[in-house]
Order: sequence, then C-alpha cells, then structure tokens
Amino acid sequence: MQMRHTETNMSADPRRQQLLEDIRKTKSALDCAYSNFENVVDPDLIDCSIYELKAVQMRYRFLLKQAELLDLTT
Repeated sequence: MQMRHTETNMSADPRRQQLLEDIRKTKSALDCAYSNFENVVDPDLIDCSIYELKAVQMRYRFLLKQAELLDLTT
C-alpha cells in the first residue's frame, strides 16, 4: 500500500518531527517529576517537586495542543 504524497510530506516535516521529539522528552521529564514527587520527604523538597511537576505538566499539555493544531492544519 502506497502512502499518499501529503502523508509523506507530513512525516518529513521538520517542525512535526521536532514537536514529536519535544513531546517524547517532556513525557520522560514528566515521568521523572512524578517519581521525584513520590520519593521526597523533606517539606521544602515536596514543594519544589510540586512546582516542577506542575511546570512539566503545563508544558506537556501545551505540546499536545500544538500537535493537535499541526495535525488539523496540515
């Protein structure tokens, strides 16, 4: 089965590839942030972990929205 020309262009789009890589890296950072949060016991570190987790969650949501927009417009 052959891919249509537009499907080939979508997979070769450097913006799309960069976005997918950013999503992959952010997902890994999110997993790490959850792990850190689950393992800290010091109150100051708990606060720090919460802020870090929230920041990474927000970035992940942003990237997923960008992926949705890119898929809708291309």
